[in-house]
Amino acid sequence: MPDRRVAMAIEHWAARFTANGVDPADFTRVTSAIDSWDEWCAAWCRAAAEHEDLGRRALGDGRGLSGGSHLAQAAVYYHFAKFLFVQDLGQMREAHAAAVRCLNDALPYLSPPGERVEIPFDGATLVGIRRLPAGAGPHPIVVLIPGLDSAKEEFRATERLFLDRGLATFSVDGPGQGEAEYDLAIRPDWEAPGAAILDAVSAMPGIDPTRIGVWGVSLGGYYAPRLVSGDRRARACIALSGPFRFGETWDQLPELTRDAFRVRSRSASAAQARLAADELTLAGRLGGLPGRRRPGLLSGIMEHPPARSWTVRVWCRSSDTRPAQKAPRPGPLCGQSRTRAVEPRMTSSGAR
Repeated sequence: MPDRRVAMAIEHWAARFTANGVDPADFTRVTSAIDSWDEWCAAWCRAAAEHEDLGRRALGDGRGLSGGSHLAQAAVYYHFAKFLFVQDLGQMREAHAAAVRCLNDALPYLSPPGERVEIPFDGATLVGIRRLPAGAGPHPIVVLIPGLDSAKEEFRATERLFLDRGLATFSVDGPGQGEAEYDLAIRPDWEAPGAAILDAVSAMPGIDPTRIGVWGVSLGGYYAPRLVSGDRRARACIALSGPFRFGETWDQLPELTRDAFRVRSRSASAAQARLAADELTLAGRLGGLPGRRRPGLLSGIMEHPPARSWTVRVWCRSSDTRPAQKAPRPGPLCGQSRTRAVEPRMTSSGAR
């Protein structure tokens, strides 16, 4: 029988693994053989190595599509080996290096291909993956921001949703995430790294700098609106299951998540991590979002936000005068919660 932390990981994240590239049969095979959380990273690395070997053999045979696909899948497996494995930083870092290696080698063979981009920030480097959709540019682009335990290696399926609709993507590791987590701690003021990211995105060839959107998931669902609140260049924002005040969710978080936050925020203790979590808040930031009237971020829905996380879609339109569909009230910032959504206006021609 798996120990408590293994059972917790399976219960909380099984659907996430399979939605982001882990084969369901592999998920069952790997997790059923893990009895202790101490075995987690090594077990997933063994499964990842199988796909890496398939990928490298395919590339050696000149089968680029198969090779790239297997290497991208191996990157996801290596990522999930390390995503919350913070009690052994040596194992975690080795698995992470393998994830980065596999994705870098897969990029030329993806459809469309990807390009690694490095952005200097605060004495360190933020690394992202740029992909352009088919067709002539310049293209609108969506910046994809991970959460506490996700990273750019996990985002191929999400990128596809935007690429298929004519939007370029830029999946990037910020402070405390992915390749940046070893040099930069989690920080609440994401408008600072966000500015460096938008500087780089705005200068990319083939990109329309007047049509930039930001998407964030989980804790990235806090980072995304925090970024947009401090930078008028972002025309649209999607906050997916992000907290309004992260500290108020603390007691409901899984133990593995609290441990990861402690390490990635560079907190010396659980108590200090709890205080650091309180600093991640959107309170007082909503008026900084771009637009003429500047209503609340969700046009009233978030004026009295719940303590726990929720799923929302937010569309910010600083200059588009076309009416939103079923908007709760007029204005440049509109949003809905749960299953209702405001139709995006930052789209390419013919995009849905």
